[in-house]
Amino acid sequence: MNWGLTIPLPGVKLADHRTLVEELPGLGYTDVWSAETNGNDGFTPLALASQWAPGLRLGPAIVPVYTRGPALLAQQAATLADLAPGRFILGIGTSSDTIVERWNGIPFTEPFARVRDTLRFLRRALAGEKVTDEALGVKGFKLESAPEVAPRIALAALRPGMLRLAAREADAAITNWLSADDVRTVRAAFHPDKELLARLFVVPTSDAEEARRLGRWMITSYLNVPVYRAFHEWLGRGDALGPMFDTWAAGDRQGALKAIPDEVVDDLVIHGSPAECRARIEAYVANGLTTPILMLLPNSQLNGFDAVRALAPNA
Repeated sequence: MNWGLTIPLPGVKLADHRTLVEELPGLGYTDVWSAETNGNDGFTPLALASQWAPGLRLGPAIVPVYTRGPALLAQQAATLADLAPGRFILGIGTSSDTIVERWNGIPFTEPFARVRDTLRFLRRALAGEKVTDEALGVKGFKLESAPEVAPRIALAALRPGMLRLAAREADAAITNWLSADDVRTVRAAFHPDKELLARLFVVPTSDAEEARRLGRWMITSYLNVPVYRAFHEWLGRGDALGPMFDTWAAGDRQGALKAIPDEVVDDLVIHGSPAECRARIEAYVANGLTTPILMLLPNSQLNGFDAVRALAPNA
């Protein structure tokens, strides 16, 4: 069974992860994944992990297709593919208007076309072809040295259109912010046999109120972003989250936190003892998730490294 971990852990410097990453294969972890929002970039943690634990599979979940030019994205993917031959998966996606437009000053236009065209460009470039792509503005790009093993490409996908694109043209799909029951809905819109990955937010604590406080804060931060709001409306959570959406739009941040039902937090944020958390993660897998990617959230009962060990498949 695949069992992934997001690095770096919150509040822990990247350079301090070496000992932990070296332990991961022995604990039963198969994958290390990064993220790219407003912390570390998506590639550097994987470059380090490729040398710290040469048996792990590696991938970013995800790097945006807007914030790097197509050629630079191909170069960075080729570098990781050379560092970890056959073990690197390139996770790409549109990201969000907040990251692309507000933080990077890049127009967030035609996201479906942008990710489709970038996916097609990367297939050709990473295979060593010379590529011209009018839609992306690329003229005659060719990698100086294409990787011996071209990386698989996973596409971030939340709703049916992007899931169908991933099923047709990518090797896997990456999703986010869903319950174990939601996996069935996503899998039905995707593909019965291709790899489906998801980042799961985990708070290993028996203090449910602490976990819910943290979960509410994260839910308001993420689910008010238009792409995530649309995702949860498609999943059928629109009525449950409607008061939170409305209160947030009115500028009442504290009211938005209070408007999220406990049941929604409990569905979307895994919490409880380590054994209970592992059982919840296994429920996602039973419903069709191929690869859970744990995103550990800080709590007062268990520090990050101890939580990684306690949540391991071999614990």
